[in-house]
Amino acid sequence: MRHSPESLLAFAEAATLGSFSAAARKLGKSQSSVSTAIANLELDLGLSLFDRSSRKPTLTGHGRVMLGKVQEILAASDRLDRSASQLGSGLEARLSVVWSDTYQSDHFEDMLKAFEQRFPDLQFECLIAEHGDLVSLVQSGRAQIGVVAAQSAYPPDIGSATIAEQSEITLFVAKTHPLAGMCDITPEVLADFRALRLGTYLEGVGEAGAPASRRAWSAPSYLMLLEMAVLGFGWAAIPRWMVTRFAVDTLHELDARGWPRRVPVDAVWSRQRPLGQAGTWLLEEMLAPHRPGP
Repeated sequence: MRHSPESLLAFAEAATLGSFSAAARKLGKSQSSVSTAIANLELDLGLSLFDRSSRKPTLTGHGRVMLGKVQEILAASDRLDRSASQLGSGLEARLSVVWSDTYQSDHFEDMLKAFEQRFPDLQFECLIAEHGDLVSLVQSGRAQIGVVAAQSAYPPDIGSATIAEQSEITLFVAKTHPLAGMCDITPEVLADFRALRLGTYLEGVGEAGAPASRRAWSAPSYLMLLEMAVLGFGWAAIPRWMVTRFAVDTLHELDARGWPRRVPVDAVWSRQRPLGQAGTWLLEEMLAPHRPGP
């Protein structure tokens, strides 16, 4: 950059304070050095930034325009310095988290707001996957943290801890579906109707805990299952929060034996790739017991 940071800062301070001498005092420099820095900036830009015809220099029209540009440059320089300092102290440049739609948290939005305020310049990526697909993304390093419906076992290189909040999953159908008018539905009755099952890329169809069915369609995400159910293609086990938010007027909760079910949720990470500052903070925040406000 051909414009020195010192000249940009001197100009911004003099313009804001309305005085070269005041800018010099704030910057801890002599008035002559501030005047020289601003004069050099004017030469570099080919513009007169201050009208010096009176005792107190005032910004010219060009000066007012340039002040906004200079303030943007100084703000970007501050962000650069802050990012370099954070990276040097162990902050990762990027954090990817893969979420299961089974994750339900009353303080999720507050947690993300706090995360954004603490790490404003971090590149943050959210992915969606389920079961083995999710664990595989963490194993490969594609994601640093995963949040998944608790599995009976994990690979040796995967660390896990149970999140304090659980999710609730139950069976839903379209309000026009024949099952919607039935009560005390048994697994044998469900088996006579098409199941909409969660199926992962790595494991195929194998949703734990859902009843068997002679006919089944599958999809790798709960949102796709919800859409299929809304269209009346069958019944599906779907997280309650998702139906409440997206389909409360179009889906009917089945009166089925053994449902709804509480599902514990785990946070997972790779033991081979230590988490940085942001990942560690987010993981600890997710695992901490939620403290309701007054």
